[in-house]
Amino acid sequence: MTGALVLVAAAVLLWPGRSVHRRRRLRRLTRAGSARTRWAATVPPPAWPGLAAALAGAGGALLSTPLVAVLAGVLAAGAVRAAVRQRGQRRDDERLDALADALAALGAELRSGRPLEAATGSAVAVCADAESGAALARALRAPGAGPLEARSDLDRALDRVAAAVLLSARTGCSLAAVTGAVEDDLRARRRQRLELCSATAGPRASAALLAGLPLLALAMGSGIGAAPWAVLTTTAAGQVLLVLGVALEAAGLAWSARLVRRALR
Repeated sequence: MTGALVLVAAAVLLWPGRSVHRRRRLRRLTRAGSARTRWAATVPPPAWPGLAAALAGAGGALLSTPLVAVLAGVLAAGAVRAAVRQRGQRRDDERLDALADALAALGAELRSGRPLEAATGSAVAVCADAESGAALARALRAPGAGPLEARSDLDRALDRVAAAVLLSARTGCSLAAVTGAVEDDLRARRRQRLELCSATAGPRASAALLAGLPLLALAMGSGIGAAPWAVLTTTAAGQVLLVLGVALEAAGLAWSARLVRRALR
């Protein structure tokens, strides 16, 4: 029981939070990648759930029974998969913010009378994300060579920029006005998403609190000498209840996350 609580405490301490996000954003803005960032870049995100499952399973096997090892591996894989999904969403938001800043610089350059090629270079230099800047440069310099199908919000925004370039070349309309409209739309969508995140903060906190109650119950039972962990891992009835409890816990968390994702769309 003590080993399991140590593992849970270590997972909570190592869980990526806002401070980690701020450090990542600072490293991105200063272009200073650390050794940890370079190591993470060498491991593809699809492999992280498998690595987490292997480590958690090994720890469970060393500290408890094979059943606990299997459950720990499954839960670790699900938690890391959810963290990778959240990280990807944050990455997309950062790229959209960088694209909006680049479009603002592009519109300012065009309104000042600079040619499109020079304005494109200035916008790419201002863009905080190298990939977004390169994609914007391609959309401005080769508007007809974009992807056939928009897969994300960034692709759709770049498609509108490319269409604006083609329209400006054919009709002579102001490119600055159209790129300004795309920028305004990106910022409005970002504000809407932040408002939805604030509105769903309460339900997400409630789900996290309810998910932690079984662990609190195990700790309280151990404190009064009831040995609930031994009952759950060494008896047949306890093992069945452990599997059912973990399955219901995972189903509740997955359903809550699905409801939140639907609200954020």
